[in-house]
Amino acid sequence: MSDFSETVDEFRQLVEATAHLLLALPDDVAARRPVEGKWSAKEIIGHLIDSAANNHARFVRAQTQADLVFAGYDQEQWVAAQDYQNASWELLVNLWRTYNLHLAHVMATMPESERARPRLPHSLDRIAWQTVDTGKPASLEYLMLDYIGHLRNHLQQIFPDFP
Repeated sequence: MSDFSETVDEFRQLVEATAHLLLALPDDVAARRPVEGKWSAKEIIGHLIDSAANNHARFVRAQTQADLVFAGYDQEQWVAAQDYQNASWELLVNLWRTYNLHLAHVMATMPESERARPRLPHSLDRIAWQTVDTGKPASLEYLMLDYIGHLRNHLQQIFPDFP
């Protein structure tokens, strides 16, 4: 099994285990903002759903285009527009879980030739969590691993002791 396949398997396991932890949080705890102006767990999971949706489109489109140039999105505006704060916690967690399991499927079934191919131009200097300089080639695999890192980072906001 390749390192990338192992990473995708670990990602699936992370999603499944975290979904159980998230569902164990009472709704009032999930809705609590740690400080004014910071997202609640509901809003963080909502943001991660938005991130999944945007990256899903990127992962699929990248298989039919030569570059990795993608539009960004206004994260704060998306979270506010969808009113995640007042959404059903169970629904949010289940949507987050299912969407990420589908992304794991997309990652696992993508041909390595598409996933690993270095590409220029790209917009990873603007849209990636851990950015890549515009003059340096980037791969779709990098974007996928960056997505997983971004997800972990936000889960640590909900669970500070998260690995």
